[in-house]
Amino acid sequence: MPFERLSTGLDGLILIEAESFRDERGFLVESFRDEDFRRLGVDADFVQENHSRSIVGTLRGIHFQTSPGQAKLVRCVRGRIWDLAVDLRRDSPTYKHWEGYELSDENHRQLLVPVGFGHGFSVVSDVADVTYKLSSYYDPATEAGIRWDDPEVGIEWPAIGRLISKRDREAPMLSEIADSLPW
Repeated sequence: MPFERLSTGLDGLILIEAESFRDERGFLVESFRDEDFRRLGVDADFVQENHSRSIVGTLRGIHFQTSPGQAKLVRCVRGRIWDLAVDLRRDSPTYKHWEGYELSDENHRQLLVPVGFGHGFSVVSDVADVTYKLSSYYDPATEAGIRWDDPEVGIEWPAIGRLISKRDREAPMLSEIADSLPW
Protein backbone atom coordinates (compact mmCIF):
# COMPACT_ATOMS: atom_id res chain seq x y z
CA MET A 1 0.00 0.00 0.00
CA PRO A 2 1.43 3.44 -0.87
CA PHE A 3 0.20 4.97 2.42
CA GLU A 4 1.09 4.36 6.05
CA ARG A 5 -0.84 5.52 9.11
CA LEU A 6 1.53 6.92 11.74
CA SER A 7 0.62 7.03 15.42
CA THR A 8 -0.90 10.07 17.11
CA GLY A 9 -2.03 10.63 20.68
CA LEU A 10 -5.46 12.14 19.98
CA ASP A 11 -8.34 9.86 19.07
CA GLY A 12 -9.55 10.62 15.55
CA LEU A 13 -6.43 12.51 14.47
CA ILE A 14 -4.76 10.62 11.62
CA LEU A 15 -1.23 11.25 10.34
CA ILE A 16 -0.54 9.67 6.94
CA GLU A 17 2.73 9.22 5.14
CA ALA A 18 2.73 8.55 1.41
CA GLU A 19 5.27 6.44 -0.42
CA SER A 20 7.47 8.53 -2.70
CA PHE A 21 8.96 7.24 -5.94
CA ARG A 22 12.16 9.18 -6.65
CA ASP A 23 14.69 9.20 -9.44
CA GLU A 24 17.05 11.71 -11.08
CA ARG A 25 14.06 13.64 -12.48
CA GLY A 26 12.35 14.22 -9.13
CA PHE A 27 9.53 12.29 -7.48
CA LEU A 28 6.02 10.97 -7.89
CA VAL A 29 3.64 10.67 -4.95
CA GLU A 30 0.13 9.31 -5.03
CA SER A 31 -1.42 11.83 -2.65
CA PHE A 32 -4.94 10.45 -2.27
CA ARG A 33 -6.76 7.20 -2.93
CA ASP A 34 -10.18 6.95 -1.33
CA GLU A 35 -10.17 3.18 -0.74
CA ASP A 36 -6.70 3.21 0.85
CA PHE A 37 -7.50 6.20 3.04
CA ARG A 38 -10.70 4.54 4.22
CA ARG A 39 -8.66 1.46 5.23
CA LEU A 40 -6.49 3.81 7.31
CA GLY A 41 -9.56 5.22 9.08
CA VAL A 42 -10.31 8.29 6.96
CA ASP A 43 -14.07 8.03 6.49
CA ALA A 44 -14.79 11.56 5.28
CA ASP A 45 -16.41 12.31 1.95
CA PHE A 46 -14.51 15.35 0.67
CA VAL A 47 -16.52 17.98 -1.22
CA GLN A 48 -14.12 20.94 -1.50
CA GLU A 49 -10.38 21.53 -1.76
CA ASN A 50 -8.56 24.75 -0.87
CA HIS A 51 -5.03 25.94 -1.60
CA SER A 52 -3.21 28.64 0.37
CA ARG A 53 0.23 30.19 -0.04
CA SER A 54 1.96 31.87 2.89
CA ILE A 55 5.38 33.28 3.70
CA VAL A 56 7.69 32.36 6.56
CA GLY A 57 6.31 33.27 9.99
CA THR A 58 2.68 33.22 8.90
CA LEU A 59 0.46 31.69 11.55
CA ARG A 60 -3.05 30.63 10.55
CA GLY A 61 -5.60 29.42 13.08
CA ILE A 62 -7.05 28.06 15.18
CA HIS A 63 -10.04 27.55 12.84
CA PHE A 64 -13.04 25.22 12.63
CA GLN A 65 -16.61 25.03 11.31
CA THR A 66 -19.35 24.43 13.87
CA SER A 67 -22.19 23.04 11.78
CA PRO A 68 -22.20 20.51 10.26
CA GLY A 69 -18.56 20.41 11.28
CA GLN A 70 -15.70 19.95 8.88
CA ALA A 71 -12.96 17.37 8.60
CA LYS A 72 -9.79 18.58 6.87
CA LEU A 73 -7.11 16.55 5.14
CA VAL A 74 -4.09 18.88 5.16
CA ARG A 75 -1.02 18.59 2.94
CA CYS A 76 1.95 20.90 2.38
CA VAL A 77 2.81 20.71 -1.33
CA ARG A 78 5.58 23.33 -1.27
CA GLY A 79 7.87 24.18 1.64
CA ARG A 80 7.35 23.22 5.30
CA ILE A 81 4.68 23.94 7.89
CA TRP A 82 4.16 23.01 11.50
CA ASP A 83 0.56 21.81 11.41
CA LEU A 84 -1.58 21.20 14.47
CA ALA A 85 -4.96 20.13 15.73
CA VAL A 86 -6.70 20.90 19.04
CA ASP A 87 -9.37 18.60 20.45
CA LEU A 88 -12.46 20.76 21.09
CA ARG A 89 -14.85 17.90 21.94
CA ARG A 90 -15.91 18.66 25.51
CA ASP A 91 -16.66 15.01 26.36
CA SER A 92 -13.33 13.75 25.02
CA PRO A 93 -10.63 12.59 27.47
CA THR A 94 -8.20 14.69 25.39
CA TYR A 95 -10.32 17.89 25.40
CA LYS A 96 -8.03 20.95 25.04
CA HIS A 97 -5.05 18.75 24.10
CA TRP A 98 -3.18 19.48 20.91
CA GLU A 99 -0.61 17.80 18.68
CA GLY A 100 1.61 19.25 15.99
CA TYR A 101 3.52 17.69 13.11
CA GLU A 102 5.80 18.93 10.38
CA LEU A 103 4.24 18.56 6.96
CA SER A 104 6.44 19.26 3.96
CA ASP A 105 7.00 18.72 0.27
CA GLU A 106 9.80 16.34 1.31
CA ASN A 107 8.07 14.07 3.86
CA HIS A 108 4.72 13.98 1.98
CA ARG A 109 2.79 13.60 5.24
CA GLN A 110 -0.86 14.56 5.53
CA LEU A 111 -2.90 15.22 8.63
CA LEU A 112 -6.59 14.39 8.92
CA VAL A 113 -8.15 16.89 11.32
CA PRO A 114 -11.55 15.40 12.20
CA VAL A 115 -14.80 17.18 13.01
CA GLY A 116 -14.61 18.53 16.56
CA PHE A 117 -11.01 19.71 16.27
CA GLY A 118 -9.56 23.16 15.65
CA HIS A 119 -6.78 23.49 13.08
CA GLY A 120 -3.85 25.83 12.58
CA PHE A 121 -0.37 25.99 11.12
CA SER A 122 2.80 28.03 11.11
CA VAL A 123 5.02 28.41 8.04
CA VAL A 124 8.63 27.44 8.79
CA SER A 125 10.08 27.71 5.25
CA ASP A 126 10.43 30.81 3.08
CA VAL A 127 7.14 30.01 1.34
CA ALA A 128 4.60 27.23 1.81
CA ASP A 129 1.69 26.07 -0.30
CA VAL A 130 -0.92 24.14 1.66
CA THR A 131 -3.84 22.22 0.22
CA TYR A 132 -6.66 20.79 2.22
CA LYS A 133 -9.62 18.67 1.32
CA LEU A 134 -12.81 19.50 3.25
CA SER A 135 -15.73 17.27 4.21
CA SER A 136 -18.25 20.14 4.05
CA TYR A 137 -18.47 23.34 2.07
CA TYR A 138 -17.06 26.51 3.57
CA ASP A 139 -19.83 28.48 5.24
CA PRO A 140 -18.95 31.85 6.77
CA ALA A 141 -22.02 31.60 9.04
CA THR A 142 -20.51 28.57 10.85
CA GLU A 143 -16.87 29.63 10.71
CA ALA A 144 -15.30 29.90 14.16
CA GLY A 145 -11.97 29.94 15.91
CA ILE A 146 -10.07 30.31 19.12
CA ARG A 147 -6.99 32.38 19.93
CA TRP A 148 -3.73 30.95 18.67
CA ASP A 149 -2.07 31.76 22.02
CA ASP A 150 -4.85 30.71 24.43
CA PRO A 151 -2.93 29.84 27.65
CA GLU A 152 -5.56 27.26 28.61
CA VAL A 153 -4.65 25.27 25.47
CA GLY A 154 -0.92 26.08 25.68
CA ILE A 155 0.20 25.46 22.11
CA GLU A 156 3.98 25.57 21.70
CA TRP A 157 4.42 27.29 18.34
CA PRO A 158 7.76 27.35 16.50
CA ALA A 159 9.95 30.31 17.45
CA ILE A 160 9.53 32.19 14.18
CA GLY A 161 8.20 35.69 13.53
CA ARG A 162 4.46 36.04 13.73
CA LEU A 163 2.35 37.23 10.81
CA ILE A 164 -1.18 36.84 12.13
CA SER A 165 -4.42 38.15 10.68
CA LYS A 166 -6.55 40.55 12.68
CA ARG A 167 -9.28 37.89 12.80
CA ASP A 168 -6.89 35.37 14.39
CA ARG A 169 -5.40 37.92 16.80
CA GLU A 170 -8.88 38.86 18.02
CA ALA A 171 -10.38 35.34 18.15
CA PRO A 172 -11.97 34.42 21.49
CA MET A 173 -10.40 32.25 24.14
CA LEU A 174 -11.75 28.70 24.29
CA SER A 175 -13.31 29.37 27.69
CA GLU A 176 -15.40 32.16 26.12
CA ILE A 177 -17.05 29.87 23.56
CA ALA A 178 -16.73 26.33 25.00
CA ASP A 179 -20.38 26.12 26.09
CA SER A 180 -21.58 27.00 22.57
CA LEU A 181 -19.54 24.32 20.78
CA PRO A 182 -21.69 21.53 19.28
CA TRP A 183 -19.35 18.69 20.35
